[in-house]
Amino acid sequence: MSNDKDAFVTLISSLDFGDPLYLHASDTGVLTILSIKLTGTENYIVWANAMELALNVINKFGFVDKTCLKSTTNVVLARQWDRCNSVVISWILNSISEDLFVGQIFSKNASEVWNELKETYSKIDGSVIFKLHQQICFLKQNSLNVSEYYHKLTSLWRQFDSLSELPHCICDAEKKTTKFNQNIRLMQFLMGLDDCYQPLRSSILAKDPLPFVKAAFALISGEESHRGIDSSNVQPAAFVAKINNSKKPISKNAHLKCTNCNNWATRLNDAMK
Repeated sequence: MSNDKDAFVTLISSLDFGDPLYLHASDTGVLTILSIKLTGTENYIVWANAMELALNVINKFGFVDKTCLKSTTNVVLARQWDRCNSVVISWILNSISEDLFVGQIFSKNASEVWNELKETYSKIDGSVIFKLHQQICFLKQNSLNVSEYYHKLTSLWRQFDSLSELPHCICDAEKKTTKFNQNIRLMQFLMGLDDCYQPLRSSILAKDPLPFVKAAFALISGEESHRGIDSSNVQPAAFVAKINNSKKPISKNAHLKCTNCNNWATRLNDAMK
């Protein structure tokens, strides 16, 4: 028995970091590897992509897509596979809502859990696409900075693309389709901007050919930065009047002039009398 244990420790400790069966000490102590939880059809696409990315980072997606198979000839490696499989199941279960958790807790294989969730929640009907398209059409900047607004819109576009599954080709039609989609997104981006960008929006729409949405974002973002620099130079008040201990205005200063309203300081003194 002791020899078997020693053989297990020796073989497992020799596993390379790139081996799917390798487990770092921190892997078993992590409850979840995602900050979002699967709640159902409405966020399955986002959750699945995030989970696949997280599992690939730690070289454990093979337990989900069945490319990492359990050894039938080496007992030590088979036991390590069971351990890794249980860890992956725990990660998946801890990244789904409590309502979904109960239905998967009795599963013994990570690939079974993954496929069951996929078959149940990856079914996309018209209502899901409608809701996503509605979010895109009605998204407004509403005083957000341009980057925040643009990245929210980009996230929605990517989700919509993942549902569309358009075919890819290398012919001229592909280029025309790409340009058409870019024009649609340019309009969606410009429509949601705050009214203060109306002059620049008109300037962008007057360009021929129309720029890609990334170029438009760069122009709007540059304008936002320029506005920020200008506003930082504006004083809270056009000028400051010194008040003496009796809280009466000091004598008139004919050389003090407001750069905002172009009036002399005497107007302020008259108003304070």
